[in-house]
Amino acid sequence: MSTRREQDVAASFVSLATALATGADVVELLTELTEDCARLLDVESAGLLLADGAGVLHVLAATSVDTRELEVFQTQRVQGPCLDCYRSGEAVRVPDLRGERERWPAFAAVALRMGFASVHAVPMRLRTHRLGALGLFGTRSGALDDGDLSLGQALADVASVAIVQNSRTPPADEDAAAVESQLQAALRARVLVEQAKGVLAFWGGVGTAEAHAVLRAYAADHGLRLSDLAADVVERRVAPQLLLLEHRSPASDAP
Repeated sequence: MSTRREQDVAASFVSLATALATGADVVELLTELTEDCARLLDVESAGLLLADGAGVLHVLAATSVDTRELEVFQTQRVQGPCLDCYRSGEAVRVPDLRGERERWPAFAAVALRMGFASVHAVPMRLRTHRLGALGLFGTRSGALDDGDLSLGQALADVASVAIVQNSRTPPADEDAAAVESQLQAALRARVLVEQAKGVLAFWGGVGTAEAHAVLRAYAADHGLRLSDLAADVVERRVAPQLLLLEHRSPASDAP
């Protein structure tokens, strides 16, 4: 590993540790974590799936629209490497998707059509609890080396801790109900963010990716938790025009 990459990896874990210690918003933290995966690992993009109380997986974060759509497709068709990873609790390595058309016919066809050629998935877990899966998508065939896969698993483990630590009283190992409660809280926060993105997209006439960027930037600039800001936008306690105006007229552009 090069010195620069070692520094980038260390900086990523320092940032995540600081976010955990200061009670950062879980949706924002997990969004940043998937971005770190795409930046640090030999993959094009990453997506994070989280299970609800019934074991149904939902997309919590993704680094691209295609990745989000592909993760959603897996949950709808109930097939794909991330679902297998969640069910087994073991990493799934798919260095060449062309060889998996029989295993996951619908998923492989869609993923290949989107330009993905390889997928690796690592489980999100907390001791005995399976929480979800982290999908790592490549645009060229080839297996991730053991170092990259181990780093991906370490980042997924941080994500798992982030979810269950998102309260003042983290659940004990045997407290399955408390773990499920934290998963549901994370999923509710994600729904609020998605709704707020829709509001901003409507009022600003922008795409959802830009709407997400507007929301994240405003939260960061004003020291707000992303999900709290999202709730304020959805409930109209904060006018969406305010966020859009600040995004289009940043202070740095002032004379």
